[in-house]
Amino acid sequence: MNIKARLTLMFTMLVGSIMALFCLSIYFFYDQYREKRFYSFLNERAQTIAQLVEASNGISKADIEKIEKENKTILLNEEITIYDGADSIIYMSGADYLTISKSSLADARGGREIRSKYQDKEVIVTRHILQDHRKPWIVVIIANDNLGMSQLHRLREILVIGWLLSLVLVAVAGWQFSNDAIKPVADIIDQVNNISAGNLHEKVKVGREKDELALLAETFNQMLARLEIAFVAQKNFVSHASHELRTPLALIMSEAELGLMKERSVNEYQDALQGIWAEAKEMNGLVNRLLELARTDENTFKVSFRKIRIDEVLWQAKTSTEQKNPGYHVNVTYEKIPDDEGQLMRIGDESLLRTAFVNLMDNACKYSDDKTVNVSLETSEDQIRINFKDNGIGIAPAELPYIFDTFYRSGATITKAGYGIGLALTKRIINMQGATIDVESVLGSGTTFIVRFPPF
Repeated sequence: MNIKARLTLMFTMLVGSIMALFCLSIYFFYDQYREKRFYSFLNERAQTIAQLVEASNGISKADIEKIEKENKTILLNEEITIYDGADSIIYMSGADYLTISKSSLADARGGREIRSKYQDKEVIVTRHILQDHRKPWIVVIIANDNLGMSQLHRLREILVIGWLLSLVLVAVAGWQFSNDAIKPVADIIDQVNNISAGNLHEKVKVGREKDELALLAETFNQMLARLEIAFVAQKNFVSHASHELRTPLALIMSEAELGLMKERSVNEYQDALQGIWAEAKEMNGLVNRLLELARTDENTFKVSFRKIRIDEVLWQAKTSTEQKNPGYHVNVTYEKIPDDEGQLMRIGDESLLRTAFVNLMDNACKYSDDKTVNVSLETSEDQIRINFKDNGIGIAPAELPYIFDTFYRSGATITKAGYGIGLALTKRIINMQGATIDVESVLGSGTTFIVRFPPF
């Protein structure tokens, strides 16, 4: 069952239930009113007949009926029995005699009006006060409220038929209501079905004010914006990667093609293979960098974090950098050694963090004339700060916002070997550890990268 049908059914059941309770209430209260009115009428009839009997002084039943007709009182199909002060029957009309117990007669004589049912008839037992102050009489009257019951039955038919017709109208109204309620959802579905990878810039529109569906559309638009950014980034990544890979591949193919054009000497073949090997090595380094960049994607790779000592990872990175490049010099200094070694502990991934430190050290040495980087470690109660300072040419202020973008290389470093991946990879790793990285640079005075680790 779809939402539209479910809403219609729920709306119909809810309104139908309320209307049914309303109809039952009308029926119940009208029945109470009918019964009260009929008992009041029977009481009046009982007092009227008792007064006639009291005034008749022993006249016959036919004479009493005659007097009633002369008084224009319509006789009901009732049966009346009158008891005198000695509980003896002094008047009885009809053939259906209802036995009344002595206790009931005593209660009625004491002033209590007794109301009950006998078969399908209403029964009332009441007293009649005599004018000569003798012991009160008891009047028992039994009658059918034919008119009242007929009206009650008619009311029941009207309520049932009206409820059924109203239920049909409510169902139609509910269907229209659900159509109106679901229409914005249907519009959103139609718009979403028209959005593909080629038009992620399209936005979902809802022609209403700030209701829940408008908030849903806004949330979906925000998701589309994030997807568009991701698609653009992926497109740029593939474009840059293809560009970077195309050059060494072209060189490899050229070397191979030249080597196959004619017979050559062993030395010439060795030179060709040496060139191919060098380009393949460049490609291997680029591919490894790309794999490391993909590995740091938080949405596709889960890193197992544990407690690590930042200073130990820093020394490991220093050793790795100097072993890989014997001409590089990494100077590590402590501004303040903490008494509590726990201040140097953080939650992170040691291997990835070491890679980030190595990238920063390698970049600083590569772009420094003296191939040296000065690393200072500062600790406090609330954070760890590491400064990576080189003595290079610096970075122009206009280029600072872009240095962490993938494949971005500044104009001053375009002649240096590299792929524009290292800093982007470093920033991802640092952010994954819950830390931050900033850069300060002055042209001609070098560059300082600042890594800050927050407390646990």
